[in-house]
Amino acid sequence: MNNKFDALKDDDSGDHDQNEENNTQKDSEKEKNDREKPQSSTKRKAVVPGPAEHPLQYNYTFWYSRRTPGRPTSSQSYEQNIKQIGTFASVEQFWRFYSHMVRPGDLTGHSDFHLFKEGIKPMWEDDANKNGGKWIIRLRKGLASRCWENLILAMLGEQFMVGEEICGAVVSVRFQEDIISIWNKTASDQATTARIRDTLRRVLNLPPNTIMEYKTHTDSIKAWEEFHGLVNSSGR
Repeated sequence: MNNKFDALKDDDSGDHDQNEENNTQKDSEKEKNDREKPQSSTKRKAVVPGPAEHPLQYNYTFWYSRRTPGRPTSSQSYEQNIKQIGTFASVEQFWRFYSHMVRPGDLTGHSDFHLFKEGIKPMWEDDANKNGGKWIIRLRKGLASRCWENLILAMLGEQFMVGEEICGAVVSVRFQEDIISIWNKTASDQATTARIRDTLRRVLNLPPNTIMEYKTHTDSIKAWEEFHGLVNSSGR
């Protein structure tokens, strides 16, 4: 799988017209959703690999979020703030999106990129995430772009070898540091979380003394509620 990614990395098969077409389609779908919410799931067009493209094992969706630091974020406002960039089903479609996206190291402020399997929202409360957790790695400035690319290529290439456990990955750009994390479905499965940790160390080429923290989403929700005095909190 990695060879497929490497071989196609410099292939400029994607263009802005394709992205504009996708954006236009997304806008029209959003209008349709607003008018016909009960039928939205049947109206949505499935994303499939194109002819002669290299299919991925799962479809994935890119998301982006940005917020003002220090402002309390409820579950509702977080969900409204997170923007879907697009969904892809093949190696070629991935590079089409990725080649036009700003690298994490060039983002400013309090910004996040999320890459999750299609159908899973990058929120703690999502059904696929609610019993899971995430490995967190804090990076000094200057490393986020390389680590993010290595992480998502490993994820798309199924290098973690933990079945359907991987939900997605996040890169969080902050003022003093950057944070990358990978989310999995079952926090209580210690064999799975250990394998994810070891694979992370390898694909990111992390020094032995790198601090890695595993945090369950349940603990994240509790900490967020205590800090903000909220009942249904989410997100960051």
